[in-house]
Order: sequence, then structure tokens, then C-alpha cells
Amino acid sequence: MSRTPSLFNCLIRTHHITSRKKLQRVRRAAQQLNVDWLIVRSGGSPGIMFAEGRDEVGLTEWVSTVQALRYKDFKCVYKPARAEAGGGRLGFDEMESVKEFGKAMDERGLG
Repeated sequence: MSRTPSLFNCLIRTHHITSRKKLQRVRRAAQQLNVDWLIVRSGGSPGIMFAEGRDEVGLTEWVSTVQALRYKDFKCVYKPARAEAGGGRLGFDEMESVKEFGKAMDERGLG
């Protein structure tokens, strides 16, 4: 019997995501902390980040790293928890609209 590794995910909302420097730090932290998939809605208000990974500790550290960047109105809407769905695409995706972000989440089975 093969055991599928657990996935963990989280959702962060901020007032906006416009700083390219901060976004580079978010992305670098995701790579360093083994976050498998990161999707970001940037370019204005609201800022939304969804992250998914197999390492709950790494994902929790990533959330702390993002919080330390002092995004305005930072809110971890869903703290790192075991995922009920997901898996598939890996890497980093950046969207400019909430509609695109929602579509990507729907395609992932997370809508």
C-alpha cells in the first residue's frame, strides 16, 4: 500500500501587493522553505497569496517570513493546515486580477 504524502496549504490576504522587492523575497522564501506551489494576486488591492507544500513547518515559517515583510492589513485567512484537495502544478504563478486568481484556484479544485 503506497502512502500519498500530506499536503498543507494556507491563504493570506493583504491590502495590496505592489512592491516587486517584497514579492521577490516572498518567492525566494517559498523556494528556500520548500513551498511547492505559490500563487499571488498582485498589482493592486487586494493582495492575495495561496501557498501549498508537503512540509507544514516550512509553510508555517514561510507565513512568518511574509508577515515580517509588514504588508499592510496582513491577514492569514487560513493558517497552514492539512489540505483536502490540491496537488498538481508546482512553482510560482502571479495573477493581476482576482478573477484570474479564482480561476486558477478552481482549476486546482480549491474554489
